Amino acid sequence: MSSALLVLFYLLASALIVFLCNRFKWMNSVGPIIWAYGIGLIIGSIHILPEGSLKSLNSITEVAVPLAIPLILFSLNFKKWVKLAKTTFISMLTAFFGVLAAIVIGFFIFRDSIPEPNKVAGMLTGVYIGGTANMFAIKTALEVDNNLFILVQTYDMVICGVSLMLILTVAQRGLELILPKFNMSAAVEKSGLDFQEESEFDSYTGIFRKETLLPLLVALLLSGVIVAIGLAIMSLVPESSKMVVVILTITTLGLGASFIPKVNRIKKTFQLGMYLIVVFSMAIASMADIRMIFNMADGLFFYVLIAVFGSLILQVVLSKFLKIDADTTIITNTAFIFSVPFIPLVAGALKNKEIIISGIAVGIIGYAASNYLGVTVSYLLGLLM
Repeated sequence: MSSALLVLFYLLASALIVFLCNRFKWMNSVGPIIWAYGIGLIIGSIHILPEGSLKSLNSITEVAVPLAIPLILFSLNFKKWVKLAKTTFISMLTAFFGVLAAIVIGFFIFRDSIPEPNKVAGMLTGVYIGGTANMFAIKTALEVDNNLFILVQTYDMVICGVSLMLILTVAQRGLELILPKFNMSAAVEKSGLDFQEESEFDSYTGIFRKETLLPLLVALLLSGVIVAIGLAIMSLVPESSKMVVVILTITTLGLGASFIPKVNRIKKTFQLGMYLIVVFSMAIASMADIRMIFNMADGLFFYVLIAVFGSLILQVVLSKFLKIDADTTIITNTAFIFSVPFIPLVAGALKNKEIIISGIAVGIIGYAASNYLGVTVSYLLGLLM
């Protein structure tokens, strides 16, 4: 199989996964990234790809994430974030503290029993304040070994799957025994945030219509230009800092472009960015053998466990002290730990659609900030090794 055919296979297979997830609710409940990741693991484990495929897979992973980051950030409306409800903003800070504190505590517990613990901490910061795209970006910036990355992501998916099941079933009733109930009569202050409708955040419907597709291609071209600028700047810095500079440059320029009204109003940029993350997920998982992955240290599993559940426990303690209601606590935790696409799902389980917009805003703030935070956390903790 030639390189071009292999790339085309991953593009089309990922598109098929996205299509099926939009077509069937039971598939979408799992999520396209997890489907792509699982299929990729099967491909890698049964060794069906021809020899020499590794170079093509590396090319896919190296291109997909840098292109995805600006596309995801283009849809932000930074100027209106200041209109977030006060309670939601305070809850966001408690979630932020909970995640960082849990990751730092876990680092000191497991730093001698897992490989490259500071880099793992950086990736966990990226994924649990931002999202999957940020974890991939930080992995690239820190040059994390593929098997280590796959193992972290595998544990992340397993543990987050359990956490999400608890959130969708018993979390609201359980936390209302400790925290105040959401007050419907004093509903979340209107934020004025001009995001897409919550139902559209994981919808690709209409993406091939002319009025959507042509501007979207322009956005993809702009993302390519941003990546090219990042690569140009990379040539000006020392070898040890090259990937960090590329990722942070791309993040900064992507944020900057979101202030341009014509860019910010382009539809489906978020979805196109997430599609590229699906492509990346299948490609990166295809480079691993699941039998090798689970031979690695179990300490890593417990580190991820502490990051997910420890952050929630710490946030609940702070919410109790600050008298933040249960629904707002859950939705801000969801925004960081699970990211934007899961917010409508969780809000539906809570039977509280009034918190969706604030949750989306918090999640997107996480997308914007987590690349910087992940790299910073990794470097600072690296000084303590």
